[in-house]
Amino acid sequence: MRDAPGRGLSDDLLDWYDRHARVMPWRVGPAERSAGERPDPYRVWLSEVMLQQTTVAAVRGYFRRFTARWPDVAALAAAEDAEVMAEWAGLGYYARARNLLKCARAVVDDHGGRFPESRAALLTLPGIGPYTASAIAAIAFDAPETVVDGNVERVMARLHDVDTPLPKAKAELTELAEALTPTQRPGDYAQAVMDLGATICTPKSPACGICPWRDPCRARTAGRATELPRKAPRTAKPTRLGIAYVARREDGAWLLERRPDKGLLGGMLGWPCSDWSEAPQEAPPLAADWREIGAEARHTFTHFHLRLAILVADVPEGVLPDRGHFVPEAEFSPAALPTVMRKVFDLARETLGHD
Repeated sequence: MRDAPGRGLSDDLLDWYDRHARVMPWRVGPAERSAGERPDPYRVWLSEVMLQQTTVAAVRGYFRRFTARWPDVAALAAAEDAEVMAEWAGLGYYARARNLLKCARAVVDDHGGRFPESRAALLTLPGIGPYTASAIAAIAFDAPETVVDGNVERVMARLHDVDTPLPKAKAELTELAEALTPTQRPGDYAQAVMDLGATICTPKSPACGICPWRDPCRARTAGRATELPRKAPRTAKPTRLGIAYVARREDGAWLLERRPDKGLLGGMLGWPCSDWSEAPQEAPPLAADWREIGAEARHTFTHFHLRLAILVADVPEGVLPDRGHFVPEAEFSPAALPTVMRKVFDLARETLGHD
């Protein structure tokens, strides 16, 4: 393994963090922590789950709403599944919301409402993987665990001038990050190195001139900072097609269907759909005069692009659907739909007369 910069780097980064730590609704800042305030493991866990595959800017509002409605793990564990899924709508990756409830209930039922403190014990909880377990153990309990997200991988690749492309370089970058993790203030350090990647060592145009690790950074010295980390070429995402059926009853009710718990958008309410494939089979949820609106909803998931043709229908009262159920106008909230289903609604609303 290449020679690693000394552990004095950790002290330099913590000094920088003490002056420049980002203010976040789930974070206990360095000054408050120094004064004796300790992070709430519930808030740390909730923020880490929300932040997976999502930006800090997108999460702030969701976090505030969640913690106002469910201020502790016991409150969340007692919540109705549908209410939590509706509040999660728009954050994406809905398996996280289902695991959020499973984890909250496991903490209450199996751990007396207290999150376990060790990484190993945290890994036994539903929905908590190696990264999240390390983050909770370090940030909430000050355990000397190494926390490696995309920001940390980028910082380590540049600091050590690692030319191996991601994802192959993950193990090497984790080892390099571990060598710098201090035993003193590991929680602050974990947040400091992530802040460094998010605000200074950014993917494009890194602010090397004001970086606390400017001098020892090997990629900066070599003039390669903007080239790293290297990434293996991406494979093209396939495109799947589907049909979304939007029906409105004479009294204003909308036909919605709860998707299966497993799979994409699991447990979420949405418009009845055909299968999503290269050649979708028509699957209208009821007999009606369906008509195309001449537009399609487009959405990109992790592994594929989706294009949904939209069929709409006005139906009389008393009609019983083969799938789904009618939601009264007063109880219908487009904001509770997942993003792709909101796109469908936005395109169909004028055709069916919804303001």
